[in-house]
Amino acid sequence: MSRTKRRESRAPMPTSTAGLLRFYEEESFGIKVRPEVIITIVVAFILAVSLAPLLLGS
Repeated sequence: MSRTKRRESRAPMPTSTAGLLRFYEEESFGIKVRPEVIITIVVAFILAVSLAPLLLGS
């Protein structure tokens, strides 16, 4: 079997996208907030909503 014939019978290799991905973190616009700040705000909001009926007497 010739070398070219053997290559045709095998499945093609998947293409690599390692060099094709681009990250635009440096170019992004808008407000930049750390994840810890968001988690703190969400937890404070949940606590405020949960405790509001107890504190307001409703």
